[in-house]
Amino acid sequence: MRKPIKILLQTTIPPTEDDWNVNRFSLLRDHLVSLKDEKGDQLVEVVKRDREENVAGDDEVLSQLDSLDIDELWLFAVDAGDGLSTKDCEGITRFRQRGGGLLATRDHQDLGSSICTIGGVGAAHFFHSQHQDPDESQRIPDDQATRSISWPNYHSGRNGDYQRVSVVDPIHTVMTNPASPSGLIEFFPAHPHEGGVGVPQSEQQARVIATGTSLATRRSFNLVVAFERSQDDHGNDLGRAIAESSFHHFVDYNWDIDSGCPSSRKELPGDGIKRQPYKLEDVKTYVRSLALWLAPA
Repeated sequence: MRKPIKILLQTTIPPTEDDWNVNRFSLLRDHLVSLKDEKGDQLVEVVKRDREENVAGDDEVLSQLDSLDIDELWLFAVDAGDGLSTKDCEGITRFRQRGGGLLATRDHQDLGSSICTIGGVGAAHFFHSQHQDPDESQRIPDDQATRSISWPNYHSGRNGDYQRVSVVDPIHTVMTNPASPSGLIEFFPAHPHEGGVGVPQSEQQARVIATGTSLATRRSFNLVVAFERSQDDHGNDLGRAIAESSFHHFVDYNWDIDSGCPSSRKELPGDGIKRQPYKLEDVKTYVRSLALWLAPA
């Protein structure tokens, strides 16, 4: 029996009931642990946790992640900018330097901006107050409804609805779905104000693999950036990585609108997923592909 892939689902906030704590990713967790390999054995083992600081102000796990028995980190940066310490980012960077797989996702404006200094992958995330998109034409508001949220805030649709995904050539393996008519991932959960991601200017082994289209302005924006395995200047064999524009592609609320959300969210939800639940199989297929692709060599 092959050892299951061990995935850590981690948020960047302490356990907080009225916030995007890790329990709001329970449908993702349940789907991951339900996956089987070709022999019918369990494919994935999941550990989930919120941020827990030690006396030095560092997360007890992330700051030493490279020394732990973890294959992949799926990091949901849901903080207001202070969710990771310097040592946390260093621990995550070392984790990828020893071959660990990393998914790092955030949301609008400056939400999750603490991930900026994670080696390599942090540079793929663009925010409002720091590490801005090098394309100045993208530094303008997109979502027209929630005026309290500024750029980047790409409006891919209402929570509870789907957005159409455009797969970028050459087609990346994680964007395939043999069960769909096109053979590709066609739909992601939508969100009124997604963040910005792109390929870091000095990065040779990363590319955009999927884009979306704003329903407000019809602008195209990046959904997913994929980093291939590579060797850095110090001879470290870097693991694969994914940078995503929004954690709302994975959270319970955007898979099942009836699961609820923090009280701070005021936008009216949609009913697309309720009416066409079968389309959610696209993101579930994508999740399985991510788990396999991000696994260490």
